[in-house]
Amino acid sequence: MKEFTHFNEHGRAKMVDISNKQDSARKAIARSSVQVSMDIYENIVYQKNKKGDVLAVAQVAGIMAAKQTSSIIPMCHPIQISGVDLFFEWVKQANNQYELVIEAVVKTVGSTGVEMEALTAASATALTIYDMCKAVDKGMVIGPTYLLEKSGGKTGDYKRN
Repeated sequence: MKEFTHFNEHGRAKMVDISNKQDSARKAIARSSVQVSMDIYENIVYQKNKKGDVLAVAQVAGIMAAKQTSSIIPMCHPIQISGVDLFFEWVKQANNQYELVIEAVVKTVGSTGVEMEALTAASATALTIYDMCKAVDKGMVIGPTYLLEKSGGKTGDYKRN
């Protein structure tokens, strides 16, 4: 098992020193989802939401969240993000339910990865969808949220099975 690196010799929290790590191209893809009723599905697809275009607003929220990750995750390094993109896919479920799958792709060239930025983007996108649609139905379910894949860096590539 790997050693935890976010603790100093006194067992207190610290930000990991990445000053000796090599820069490399890095990419992370995270996924989340929002399970919604048919009413919300139609509200989003036919752009009937009184707050505006739900997916457009959620996409901007996800991009903004990726850029602010180090402000809300204490040990996360502020990094220069080279790109953020979000993708949406509807999946019909049973009982007139729909799942909106959200995929966040974040890239950088640097000395630390962008997994947390991708996870934060996917999460904030899902939360924004909930916020914009909660007047229609508060029964939406968010998640699961997880890292789908990452590339670059010392630990190499990862792809979820």
